[in-house]
Amino acid sequence: MKRIFVPTSTGADWQPLLAKPVTHWKPGASAMTAAAAWEAAGDALPPEIARILDSSREPFLVGQKLLLAIPEWQVALRGGTTNSSTDVLAICRNDFGLCILGVEAKVLEDFGPLVSSKRTDASAGQSERLAYLHSLLRVERFDDAIRYQLLHRTASALLTAREFHAGAAVMLVQAFDTPDAQRADFEAFRVALRAREIAPLTYKVDSFSGPCLYLAWCDGNVDFREVVLPSAPQFTSEKSSSML
Repeated sequence: MKRIFVPTSTGADWQPLLAKPVTHWKPGASAMTAAAAWEAAGDALPPEIARILDSSREPFLVGQKLLLAIPEWQVALRGGTTNSSTDVLAICRNDFGLCILGVEAKVLEDFGPLVSSKRTDASAGQSERLAYLHSLLRVERFDDAIRYQLLHRTASALLTAREFHAGAAVMLVQAFDTPDAQRADFEAFRVALRAREIAPLTYKVDSFSGPCLYLAWCDGNVDFREVVLPSAPQFTSEKSSSML
């Protein structure tokens, strides 16, 4: 992915960036819901995210001003053949410096495959990536029952923070109507990382500094599940052509 970005005009501008622009762009699903929430926030963080960061009372997290939000941020990881795609990458700043916020949006979804499935019949590249993620996150061995997506999303936030020389990296789940089972998966992951609670639903991994590493869970505004955003023009044209 090129590191050249243009501002959005409407939420429909998010659709072409999706891995599956047609099937993933549906009212009530995570892609459209997140786009609606972030577009409504305009030049600021969504208010529920700002509140969860402020409640931490951590110098690196409080009073964050949004500088730039990039949908579907791609991060190359060692091993394998695909990049890790973060739903929203937010570059923020307060008086203590830059903070990188990697947001994983969820609506009634789980976090995908377990680590066990990545270990089973893994290719050389997949094994290399899994070993790399363990090394990067400083965990000797993640349990088979941990959700693999949480590893590479956290790694993406951390690596991006290093690239920008940010003081803090946050992997935050923005959950819209997400079942308790997914919270349990998040909790298991944060325990595996030895992340301690510093405020309700906000955790710090003490073994990291420069940047500091945080995990957070934020309940998104479910009203945005009812927002119906239009399709991008190229996909509207494709749909019209298929009906002829």
